[in-house]
Order: sequence, then structure tokens, then C-alpha cells
Amino acid sequence: MIRVIVTGAAGRMGGRVLALAKEAGDFRIVGATERPGHTAIGQDVGEVAGIGAVGVKVADGLAKIITGADVVIDFTAPEASIDHLREASKAGVAIVVGTTGLTKEHLAEARRLAAHIACVISPNMSVGVNVLFKVLREVARTLGDDYDVEIVEAHHHFKKDAPSGTALRMAQVVAEALGRDLEQVGIYGRKGIVGERPQAQIGVHTVRAGDIVGEHTVLFGGMGERIEIGHRAHSRDNFARGALRAARFVAQAPKGIYDMADVLGLT
Repeated sequence: MIRVIVTGAAGRMGGRVLALAKEAGDFRIVGATERPGHTAIGQDVGEVAGIGAVGVKVADGLAKIITGADVVIDFTAPEASIDHLREASKAGVAIVVGTTGLTKEHLAEARRLAAHIACVISPNMSVGVNVLFKVLREVARTLGDDYDVEIVEAHHHFKKDAPSGTALRMAQVVAEALGRDLEQVGIYGRKGIVGERPQAQIGVHTVRAGDIVGEHTVLFGGMGERIEIGHRAHSRDNFARGALRAARFVAQAPKGIYDMADVLGLT
């Protein structure tokens, strides 16, 4: 039985992770957190998530409850996720981080902290999306420089970061496959008289509307044809299932930092 703590327990993702962990049979929910001052603090986390009482109260800090856990699953915000990673590293507890919007500085600190624990960090926990990363790499290498690359992502209007972490990862995968530096060739939206499109450019475009769970399309445009490869998430459950799969992996993995490609054996 894997003893799991879920941070951001009252959030959209936290609730689905809790529900599927309860259903899975090989997880025991031993803790949950929310930010200080949240109305869920002190309540039974199962009641908060709508899955029935589980006998675990929502705490206002990870340090207070982390002892005895095997894995922390975190879908919160960048600064909170790094704080949780620090606490997990200090306690020697494995962690899965699905938060998007982490900066280069965050990731650099995560790599240092992961020297003491096993840690999975991925901007998208979906199994399908992570298979798609591998497909995109092969398609980009095969098509080469004769095809323009444009990426369009769409999410619900509550999402705070843009472009999505998944879209940025897609752009990075394609850029690496083509031998390009995304910092030099990436462009994020266009407006005005922008001139002819440079051949090496990789465009990334953002849509925010309604309750869209997550949609990503990568377009390879050539002269006379185009290839579109996409992924649509119908619910958050596929991300939650991926996070639980990552938790099973990281609970028995050696110390170090991993991504979903490692979890799925795609490397």
C-alpha cells in the first residue's frame, strides 16, 4: 500500500487525484494540504473532494503531516510546488509534481533537491500526451526544415500560465529534433505587419475559453500539404491517472529527477 499525501486537495486536479487514489486500491490517503486560510482546512479531505469521509483532515502545511508518507502528489502553483519539494527533500519522501509554469530557476532548484529523493516532474501527466512527445520528435526529424511548425493550445479560462507547459514542451521537443534553439526561434503569437515567416521559426499560440480541459495541435505545414497531430483531453482524470502511475514509479525509484517518459519507459 502506497501512503500518499495530496497537496492542493480542494483544487480541480487535487480532487480528481484523491478520488482515483481512493478507487485504485493500492493507495492509502494519509494526508492533504491547502494554502493557509483556505476554507477546506480542518475538514475531512474526502468530504472536500466529494468522495465521502476518509478520516484525514486537510492541513495548512506539508511539514506538519509529511512524516510517514511514501509519496506526495502536487498540483498547485510554481512557488508552492517548490516549497513542497523542499519539504519532501528534507523529509526524504518521494514527490510527483504536475504543476505547470515552473521557471528555469525552479527546475534548477528541483534538480538540486532531487539529489536527496526520487522526484517526477512533468508539465503533463497524460499517458497519451507523453507518447505524443515521442511521435513529434520522430515526425520533426523526418520532415526536416522544409515544413513550418505551428503549435496551438487551448485551455479553460481559469488557467493562469500561458502558453501551457505542454505546448512549451512540444515546442522544445520539435526544436531539439530540428537542431534549433527555441529561445532563438520561438514566437508566441503575432500581431501587425510581421513580414514573411522565417523558415526556422516555431510558433506557439494560446486560446483561453470556457471550460476547455486541454487541447494541443502541432501543425507541420509544407508546400502542397500539411500534417496536424493533436491531443484532446476530455476530463482531468487522464492527468490524475498519470499522476498515480508516476507515484507508483517514484515510490520505488532510486533518488533522482524523472519525467513521464521515464515512468512510461519511453526513453
